[in-house]
Amino acid sequence: MPTTTLRPAVPLLLLIIAGCAIAAIGNGIRTSFGLFTLPMTADLGLTREGYAMAMAIQNLAWGIAQPFAGSFADRVGTGRTIALGALIYAGGVILTAFSPSSSILILTAGVITGTGIAICSFSVVMAAFGRSVPAEKRPMIFGIATAASSFGQFAFAPISQGFINAFGWQTALVYLGMLLLLIIPLSFLLRGRTENTPGQADLPFMEALAKAWGHGSYRLLVIGFFVCGFHLAFINVHLPAYLALCGMTPEVGAWAIAIIGLFNIIGSLLAGYLGTRLPKQMLLASIYFLRAVAIAAFVLTSPNPTTTYIFAAAMGVLWLSTVPLTAGLVTLFFGPRYMGMLYGVAFFSHQLGSFVGVWLGGFAFDLTGSYDLVWYLGILLGLGSAAIHLPIHERGAKAFAVTPLPA
Repeated sequence: MPTTTLRPAVPLLLLIIAGCAIAAIGNGIRTSFGLFTLPMTADLGLTREGYAMAMAIQNLAWGIAQPFAGSFADRVGTGRTIALGALIYAGGVILTAFSPSSSILILTAGVITGTGIAICSFSVVMAAFGRSVPAEKRPMIFGIATAASSFGQFAFAPISQGFINAFGWQTALVYLGMLLLLIIPLSFLLRGRTENTPGQADLPFMEALAKAWGHGSYRLLVIGFFVCGFHLAFINVHLPAYLALCGMTPEVGAWAIAIIGLFNIIGSLLAGYLGTRLPKQMLLASIYFLRAVAIAAFVLTSPNPTTTYIFAAAMGVLWLSTVPLTAGLVTLFFGPRYMGMLYGVAFFSHQLGSFVGVWLGGFAFDLTGSYDLVWYLGILLGLGSAAIHLPIHERGAKAFAVTPLPA
């Protein structure tokens, strides 16, 4: 599919650096929320499901808002969009520190924070990259952005645990919220919006969505992405508590989350590199299959710190490596013009999976006193998602093809 790459408002290297920094800060703080599970539930007298519901609503709000945030960024500009999202995100995190009940937590940590995450997420950052980077380099740049977000996870897990240990969970949340405000000046460097390719129809939101959903490979991609969200959110929120059940300290949980982030730098860069050379759908199928294998190997043995760190490293390589491949397929199907919106729709499916994974983890624990049910379900879903990706074809959607210009 013919596409055009626009000259960015700032030098490309500076744009990439700013986008990677935004992804690192936003994702790093978000992935630290699992470290707050035990101190918050203990201090506030919440059930595990009560806290998990707030985190599940956060992921759902993120997913619902993402397509609209992507569409808004496509039309108005990524810089303004990200700055607005950072304000909302920071406000939600700070308000979470003063939420005394599960119902208020659902509003602050759930709805407000989730909406803010969507509006300044690395999905919006990747839309800026998609319009500015040559088509042949996009998978690699998407991989770099994903690796940067993973570095944030590696950096902020020990930082957040250190804040909790030194100041308590409430002050830790306030500090993290203040750090999010650093995104606002960085967002200025991502200003600009995606222009339409000459000869390509400027489709309204619902019409573009309807035409995209008619593309069979896109439907399979969206369905498979649900499983990615299920795995990531369940592990992010519940792994530290699961490790505590196994007799390990909170520090082991923090370092496990950090190791996932560290090794996902490798996985994201590798996925971006391989995505320029191998069929993306086959790489995605392999990632989901290997996740199922890694989870099975972890839960069917007796976890200890060593096996936990090995599992974290393995999952890290497979963690967000799905993102550059999925984003690459979306741009291949539909071009960069609709990347923000239509990747946002795929990401909504991802966040539905996140909602189910986080909530079901808390529900299963309160019901059975164990997370085993959700671990086993994660294995089955990984195998199913691997199978779903096999029939995907790497070709552009005819409904979005550029029409010839009149003579």
